[in-house]
Amino acid sequence: MSVPKLGNLAPAFTLQDQNGDKVSLKGFRGESHVVLYFYPKAMTPGCTVQACGLRDSQQELKKFNAVALGVSPDPIARLKKFEDKESLNFTLLSDEDHEVADKYGVWGLKKFMGREFVGLIRTTFIINQEGRLVHIMDRFKTKSHHEGVKALLAELD
Repeated sequence: MSVPKLGNLAPAFTLQDQNGDKVSLKGFRGESHVVLYFYPKAMTPGCTVQACGLRDSQQELKKFNAVALGVSPDPIARLKKFEDKESLNFTLLSDEDHEVADKYGVWGLKKFMGREFVGLIRTTFIINQEGRLVHIMDRFKTKSHHEGVKALLAELD
């Protein structure tokens, strides 16, 4: 499946968060911008650095009227452990069957250390208050991901 096009409505979804509660993208429409970021696996080095950057940027995200939603194929229990271990202050969503990752075109062939395999491709989508895709970040360093997110959100103001 291909990545959705900028300007189009973001593909709808409902997933369970780290507490087992259902979260729907449509629940944010008209309320806030959404930083929807897909990451491969909770509690791995790169994913932890990326999540902690967003954790430490929550006050600035609020100033931009934005919420962060992290999506991974991890089960709910692992997401809860990740949240607790790293004191994360935003929503983590479980996409175990990678249905939502497929909708966003981020489940596919990857290369890591010379090996090819199918998995989640680290990508971030910025969705405006109307529910439209306004930015796609697919090339960034995990340690500065949050800075890129804030720069893109500043453009929306």
